[in-house]
Amino acid sequence: MYPGKLKSSGSFDASNRSRPAWAKAQTVSLAIPTMDCATCPITIKVALIKVPGVSSAKVSYARREAVVVFDNEKTSLDELKKATTEAGYPSFIKMTLN
Repeated sequence: MYPGKLKSSGSFDASNRSRPAWAKAQTVSLAIPTMDCATCPITIKVALIKVPGVSSAKVSYARREAVVVFDNEKTSLDELKKATTEAGYPSFIKMTLN
């Protein structure tokens, strides 16, 4: 069985076939204490979105954190931390949300 879905038109949507049925999206909050300007979140978000397996990244300057949704079959927490560090903003895991 493919993890796609039948569209209302009767055609099969296999857009998520490359993702194993057992893979689950993970959400993590990364603390990024070195953010010091309003443009920092843009740089961090771009770095995180480039990591294969990341489906979303919301970065808050006010809270100095990034909330990232990623596929744990394609990337890891270490890769997320590496991406922010290489962008010039070291991070650490604040909380895993699921």
